[in-house]
Amino acid sequence: MNVALADSSSWTINATEPPATLEVVLVKERLVLAWSQFVYAEGGADQVRIAFASHDVVVKGAGLDPLMLAIATRRVASIREDTRAGQFSGGVGRFIREISVRKIEVE
Repeated sequence: MNVALADSSSWTINATEPPATLEVVLVKERLVLAWSQFVYAEGGADQVRIAFASHDVVVKGAGLDPLMLAIATRRVASIREDTRAGQFSGGVGRFIREISVRKIEVE
């Protein structure tokens, strides 16, 4: 696997072939979502929403446009919530400040 990291190591991109899963690394837990369950993504430089059949993932930060492009081609292998998020509140550059994951309940 040929891997490229974002400036702050907030996300990992597989440059050769799309990975089968997206690993979401939160401060206190990890979640692995299958790209085959990907529905759509939307957002811009400061927030990206990634919708899967079972979960909604909202990524907040700065400089997230390249992440959005990588999601569109399903090249993202992992996204990581920074444990030092408070240090970046006024920062400049590319980073993920917060990731929230909501499980979609089917009734």
